[in-house]
Amino acid sequence: MRILLADDHELVRETIAAFLENEDGFKVVQSADLDGVKTAIKTHDPFDLYLLDFEMPGMNGLEGLDAVIELVSPKPVALISGSADKTVAQQALDQGAAGFLPKTMAAGSLVNAVRFMSMGEKYAPVDFMAKQTEAEKHPLQDVLSAREMQVLSGLVRGLANKEIAREIDLQEVTIKLHVKTLCRKLDAKNRTQAAIIAKEAGLF
Repeated sequence: MRILLADDHELVRETIAAFLENEDGFKVVQSADLDGVKTAIKTHDPFDLYLLDFEMPGMNGLEGLDAVIELVSPKPVALISGSADKTVAQQALDQGAAGFLPKTMAAGSLVNAVRFMSMGEKYAPVDFMAKQTEAEKHPLQDVLSAREMQVLSGLVRGLANKEIAREIDLQEVTIKLHVKTLCRKLDAKNRTQAAIIAKEAGLF
């Protein structure tokens, strides 16, 4: 399995390459920047996977990812990073990346992820994506119960109490009580203002 690994931090690059080459069947070619990647693409046979550091010289955000994908498609191209967050990871996946690897990954997990992506599958660590999502949770979600969030979702969509009750299988009188509680917790004068507050807070 032939891997092109690009990272401007030599120690990081050498360490990851060592992890991979300790496994049977891995051959790693290294590069320090995007220009080096483009040169390697021209001078070597196609690789099974291209691993690009998000912040190395020449990348210019996700533009470098797009450029390499265009050059080597349909071969898989993935991002590695020590600083990018879940938003960057998701954007990379949406733009066609084969995956996203945090540099904090354990060696075994890294090797497995590389094998996975080389076989044409997409990969992003579940714990990394979930942890980032948890960190981005709006403070209001800590104040409202799961049921109140369901009712608030109905208000935002302009549903009547009867429609919300039918949707979440509760009595209409119970929905009225939830709406009253929501208005108190959100400091809203009525259901319309509660919906507006939720929208402005980006809850839905």
